[in-house]
Amino acid sequence: MTARRAAGAFLLLRGVVLGGAVLGGALASGPARADKIRNPTAVFSGLDKITGRIVSFEVAVDETVQFGALQLTPRVCYTRPPTESAKTTAFLEVDEVTLENKYRRIFTGWMFASSPGLHAIEHPIYDVWLVDCKGGTDIVAEPKEQEDAPVAAAKPEGRKRREQARGGEEAPRARQVNRQGQVDVEPLRGTPVQPRQSPSRRFFPTNDGPMPAGADPMNPNPR
Repeated sequence: MTARRAAGAFLLLRGVVLGGAVLGGALASGPARADKIRNPTAVFSGLDKITGRIVSFEVAVDETVQFGALQLTPRVCYTRPPTESAKTTAFLEVDEVTLENKYRRIFTGWMFASSPGLHAIEHPIYDVWLVDCKGGTDIVAEPKEQEDAPVAAAKPEGRKRREQARGGEEAPRARQVNRQGQVDVEPLRGTPVQPRQSPSRRFFPTNDGPMPAGADPMNPNPR
């Protein structure tokens, strides 16, 4: 009787060990924690602070649209697989269009749908924030080596700061992400820029510059 119990305990223990090994292998072969889904469309909401009106709109990646005096161009829009905690992010470029039809970069950086207050769009009349990313199915895996890259680059950054303190090098500029997910150099915040492309769509309210003398504001395009 004792031998039977010992044999049963051994078989049970072996089953637990084998089950744990299979489960561990399944987890190891699954998506890495850094995996994300690249989406072709970003969903934003825009606020007119004067009227309190909020407009929701969708923008394709690399498409430029205009909301009020702001031109927006999302470069990437990421979500996470259902097996991971929700995290929706987008890299966005925002230019302000002045009444003199000049363009000024006011924001270049990441937006987080879960924390809309983290982005730095500072405009007295308009505000824009990321709501969602949609349409993507392909999972993009990020090797762990990429996470260690900023550590290796820490020393050159310290040297740059020392050179900037001596006035020997211009201040670092804002950055943008290219199609390969790399970060490129972009003009400083507030630097006058020319739009890469005209906005494909405009959302109310828009800033089209001053109207011609004698024009009817209720009918700006009379026939």
